[in-house]
Amino acid sequence: MTENPLGYEKISKLLKNFAVPSIVASLVGSIYNIVDQIFIGQGVGYLGNAATNVAYPFSTICLAIALLVGIGSASRVSLCLGRKEPKAAAKAAGNGIVLMGIFGIIYLLVGETFLSLLLKAFGATDVFPYAKQYASITLIGMPFLIVTTGMSNLIRADGKPKYSMVCMVVGAIINTILDPIFIFVCDWGIAGGAWATVIGQIFSFILALRYLWRFQTIHFEKESFLLDIKESLKICNMGISSSSNQIAVTVIQIIQYNSLTYYGALTKYGTDIPLAACGIVMKTNAIILAIVVGISQGTQPIIGFNYGARQYHRVREAYLLAVKWNLVVSTIAFIAFQFFPQSIISLFGDGDELYFEFAVLFMRTYLFMVLVNGVQLLSSSFFTAIGKSLKGALLALTRQTFVLIPLTLLLPLRFGIMGVLLAGPVADFSAFMLSVVLVGIELKKQKNSLII
Repeated sequence: MTENPLGYEKISKLLKNFAVPSIVASLVGSIYNIVDQIFIGQGVGYLGNAATNVAYPFSTICLAIALLVGIGSASRVSLCLGRKEPKAAAKAAGNGIVLMGIFGIIYLLVGETFLSLLLKAFGATDVFPYAKQYASITLIGMPFLIVTTGMSNLIRADGKPKYSMVCMVVGAIINTILDPIFIFVCDWGIAGGAWATVIGQIFSFILALRYLWRFQTIHFEKESFLLDIKESLKICNMGISSSSNQIAVTVIQIIQYNSLTYYGALTKYGTDIPLAACGIVMKTNAIILAIVVGISQGTQPIIGFNYGARQYHRVREAYLLAVKWNLVVSTIAFIAFQFFPQSIISLFGDGDELYFEFAVLFMRTYLFMVLVNGVQLLSSSFFTAIGKSLKGALLALTRQTFVLIPLTLLLPLRFGIMGVLLAGPVADFSAFMLSVVLVGIELKKQKNSLII
């Protein structure tokens, strides 16, 4: 048996066709929160920023649900198509779409019912009224966001990443236009930012849903949408690594917010400054992570299809090329975060000297290992794409659950609020080292295998 190589240039071109639209779509997803943060910061002040930060875990939980079903069903579709099983691919996609709708409605009902209790658990203090007003509105858009994000993964698996990108971009443009109108012209304040977000999400949802009649590699039948327990479990199993990473992100956000308010009260910074600064740093970093996620989502159909077809050399080429792209992005981010932190933070509104002092310290310290942070995300997605979801979940949980959460709880006992900041780079480096080991072993196994 001999390889039938595509060649580096063809792999690179294929990856660009999938990854670039995925990067844009992923960036747009993070821009929803960034745009609100900027306009609310300018219109309400850093207390408004602190309020949106407290409500932010609702968005990360929403994304976790969308990734569980979206990545899971898209991975199933790619593997089935690679194995030339079109009916199984249609069943996976149909069940995934049904699950998106069911989970979205359940999430809305649970969120609105326990809103006050959840916000207090997320760390709301003096900003609770702002946070409740913002979250009660944005929760309305969560079912639409779950379906849009989940469908975007299926659309990419169908070979139309540009359409997926358009769905997200249209919503972001509408959100960006409506934000200043609702916040400043209509004088709705933080509620205006929330309504702008929801309206943008509804438009993205409509575009994504239209694609149901435009799938090319998937041919739906009525049976495709009949919920099958076994198929649903397979979908959730495939998406668990990406989802678990987001769940872990939510848990660490809650722990960080509570730790920052507790230890911040013991310092000159108080409770609200650390809370506001943390959200700005995290959402700024979310832009970089969105690019990495876009790269990983762009490689997923390529890796999944070629692994299913036993073309392991193509799998290896796609992964290594994605890592190279990630390192370029991470290097630029490192330079920006270390040398221009105050300029970045100033985009989100004004504050006093103490506010900027802590925000700059937070950004430089917490994001010090941004150079290698994305490798863990790429590696987790890599294992998901080839059907080894347990290893993907292990990598997804390493940084957040196994390292970052314990360090966030333990280091402040010795270093105070500085311990919360130091936990980030230590966790990033630990996850990077484990990723290198596990992926290295997997690629070696594939290299030694017979390739058709």
